[in-house]
Amino acid sequence: MTKAAKAAEARKPKGEIIIESGISPSGGYHMGYLREIILCDAVKLTLEKRGRQAKHVHFVDDLDGFRKLPKNLPASYEQYLGKPLCDIPAPDGSDQSYADYALKEFLESLSLLGVDVEVIRSHLKYRSGFFGPAIEKTLAKIKETRQVLEDISGRELTDDWAPIQVNEDGYLKNRRFVSIDTSKKEIIYIDGDDKQQTISYAKGDVKLNWRLDWPARWWLLDVNLEPFGRDHATKGGSYDTGAALMDKVFDHPAPVSLPYNFVNRAGETKKMSASAGNGILMSEVVSVLPAEVVRYFILKSSPDKLIFFDPQAGVVRLIDEYAELLAKSDKTPDEEQLIELCTHGVERIVSNVPFSHLVESYQAALKDEAKTIEIIGRTEHAEAAAKEAELIKRELKFIASWLDKWASDDVKFSLAEKVKPSDFSEDEKTFLNKLAEKVAKFSTDASGEDFHKAIYDITGLEPSDKFKTLYRLLINQDHGPRAGWFLSILPRDWLIKRLKLQS
Repeated sequence: MTKAAKAAEARKPKGEIIIESGISPSGGYHMGYLREIILCDAVKLTLEKRGRQAKHVHFVDDLDGFRKLPKNLPASYEQYLGKPLCDIPAPDGSDQSYADYALKEFLESLSLLGVDVEVIRSHLKYRSGFFGPAIEKTLAKIKETRQVLEDISGRELTDDWAPIQVNEDGYLKNRRFVSIDTSKKEIIYIDGDDKQQTISYAKGDVKLNWRLDWPARWWLLDVNLEPFGRDHATKGGSYDTGAALMDKVFDHPAPVSLPYNFVNRAGETKKMSASAGNGILMSEVVSVLPAEVVRYFILKSSPDKLIFFDPQAGVVRLIDEYAELLAKSDKTPDEEQLIELCTHGVERIVSNVPFSHLVESYQAALKDEAKTIEIIGRTEHAEAAAKEAELIKRELKFIASWLDKWASDDVKFSLAEKVKPSDFSEDEKTFLNKLAEKVAKFSTDASGEDFHKAIYDITGLEPSDKFKTLYRLLINQDHGPRAGWFLSILPRDWLIKRLKLQS
C-alpha cells in the first residue's frame, strides 16, 4: 500500500487526496468487489499514517440502465431493461428502488468492515446538474471525443454515434446528437422516428455513456487514485480510454491506476458475477467471517494476484494462518503494517485457539459457549481459554454461522442423544466395554494422547474399525474429530456411561 500511497502523493502533492471506488448496483454486491473497497480503504489509511488527508468516495452508478436480468429475478423484470436502476422497483415489494435495495446490504457490510467512505449517488448528481459541465465539455469537443475512442479501441464508430444517452419515457436510449444550447441547458437530438426532439440536461434526462461518465467523474470529483478490475486495465481498455479523454477533452490528469485481479471461487476459472449468480454476497461474507479476517484475505496478496476463496476448508486455513501471524513474536515491518490495516476500526475477534479446535470443541459442547470454554480449558489451549474467554465467545458466533452456511458435512457433528446396543456387534461391545474400564481409571487431567493410546492398546478389532465404532457410538457417523482428543474433552461420567452402551 505504501507504493500506491506514494504514487497518489506524487499525483497530488498538496491537499486532500481523493480515492474512488464505484460500481453499478445491478445486483447484489458479491465478495469479488471486496477487493476494490478494501484496497481503497487500505490506501486511505496508509496516506493518513503518512500525514496526508485522504477521502474514499464510492460512486454508485444508479442512473445506469438495467442491462441484464440476474438469475435471481423473475422474468417480469425484463420490462425494466433499459430503465435507470434508481427508477426500478425493489424485488422485495417495498417502496425503495432496485438500487436502494442492492445498496442497503452493501452499506451495512462496509460498516462491519470498518470502511470509512462517502457514498455518492449518480442519479442525485445528474439530476442536480452536477454533470452539466462535463456534458457541455464532451459535446463541445465531440470530434476529439470520437477520435480518442476510435484511436484507443481501434474501431470506427458509426455516423450516428453520440457520447450521450437520453431518457425517453423513462428508458435510456442511444440517439443521434444534433446540437446543444448551453444557455438553456438543452440538447437537440433525433429520436427513433427520425424526428428532432429537445431535452434538458439540467435535471438528469441526459447521461454520458459509461466510457465518458468514468473520466467525467474523475474530472468533476478530482479523483487522484482509483483501483479497478484488471479487465479495465487491458491495453486499449476503459482506463486507457478514460486517461486519453482526460487529456484531450477534460484537460486534467487521470488518477493513479491500481489494477487488481479477480477473486474466484476455489476450483472455478471465471470471476464471481452478480448477474451470473456465482458470487458469494458481501453481506454473507461479513456474517460468517470476522472483519479482520476478511481484510486479511484481501490484503495478504498483491493486488495483481488472482486469489481463490474456499468457503469450507479454505476458511479453516485462512483463520489459522491469520491467528499465527497475530501470535508471531518477530513480525517484519510489512507484517506489522498488514495487521494494522486488518484491525483498524474493527473489533478483534480471532483468538489464539486454532479454528479447527474451536469448531470441534463448540460442537462437542452442544454449541454452548460456556461449556466450550470449559472444554478448551482441559486441553493444551487452557491458557488461551482463561485469558481470552470473552474473545473466544465472540469468535464462536462466527463459527456458528460458518457451520450453518458454509462448512462441509464432514466437519459437522452433534452428540447422539441415544444409543441402541443392538446396533453393535459382540466384538464392538467388548471393545467399548474395555475402553470404558480404562477411561474409568484415568485421572481428571488425562490427555488426548492418553485416550489415543488406550484405544490402540485394546485388541480384538482392527484400528479403523475401532474408530468407526466410536464415531457411530458418539455422533452417529463413520468419521469425526481426532478420537483421542475428542474423548478427552467429553464429560467423563457421560463418556463412561456411553461406552457401556447406556443412553
